[in-house]
Amino acid sequence: MYFNKLKNITVVAILGLMLSSCARQVTRINTESAADISGNWNVTDSRLVAEEMTKSIVSAKWLPAYLESKAGKKPTIIVGLVQNKSHEHIEAETFVKAVESSFVQNGNIRLVQGGKKREELRAEKADQQDNASVSTMKKFGLENGADYILQGSINSIVDSHKRNKVVYYQVNLELTDIQTNEVVWIGEKKITKAVKN
Repeated sequence: MYFNKLKNITVVAILGLMLSSCARQVTRINTESAADISGNWNVTDSRLVAEEMTKSIVSAKWLPAYLESKAGKKPTIIVGLVQNKSHEHIEAETFVKAVESSFVQNGNIRLVQGGKKREELRAEKADQQDNASVSTMKKFGLENGADYILQGSINSIVDSHKRNKVVYYQVNLELTDIQTNEVVWIGEKKITKAVKN
């Protein structure tokens, strides 16, 4: 009887040790740190490329020319389609949000909503026409029209041999005057990652 009890306790202890050694461990890290586990495009790449590209946009020649021609009025930009043409699944929306955030933080550019968010705003205005008081109802036809649209793509090339791989990413963006279709700025950012398995 004592032997069976000791045996059961030993089995439970061994199972407990085995389960605790297999348990997943999660550690919180700073979102600003460059955690690169897989070598794939990640949130750090999105943030760094967005910051560098928007800094280039607001320091380019087109902006002073625009400000001079419009008596200092800030240009309004809409961020359009950024296509993922890379070999991996990249949430382009994460990159677009990083670009938009950089524009807003910079303060030299006015940003307007595009795509599905603009459609949702217009649907809300339509709903207000029937359901909001006249004094608080938002009217149609008073949106800020964009002066420029930013569009681009994320591309990649993979070179691999056995357990070594080099991934080359290239982000291309273009800023276009919506009225004239004139391209006023073109930017390119390259990232190269070496991955050894």
